[in-house]
Amino acid sequence: MRAWSPDAERIMKERFGKDTVIALATADEGVPYVRNVNAYYEEGAFYVVTYGLSDKMQQIGRNPSVAVAGDWFTGRGKAVSLGSWGSPENRLIAQTLKAAFSQWIDNRHMDFSDPNTVILRIALTEGLLLSHGARYELSSNHT
Repeated sequence: MRAWSPDAERIMKERFGKDTVIALATADEGVPYVRNVNAYYEEGAFYVVTYGLSDKMQQIGRNPSVAVAGDWFTGRGKAVSLGSWGSPENRLIAQTLKAAFSQWIDNRHMDFSDPNTVILRIALTEGLLLSHGARYELSSNHT
């Protein structure tokens, strides 16, 4: 996979490197599902805090290929649960997400002591970003 150009990475970070709502699409037995999720972007991936036993996570478990869409951006990627929010290996990303989602993360909507509160990572494999007349593409094709 190629990385975004430096300009595209800067725009992605500006737009999505904070609490932002994106559409996340999954497919299960040929049926598409889409929902809005709070997400945070960093270095080619979106991160979402979610419930590990949700329909969304069950669908991803069966088919990790997902699509995402946000502010003048659309892409595809592979989704994987990084495991429990409280696991030691998630300490750094959990701290980053806690800061990014500070407006709502402590509103008791999520139970961070529940091992089923997980961090979902969506690693982008393809994407199209539009910004002020410029078009940036991320492709899984190797050069």
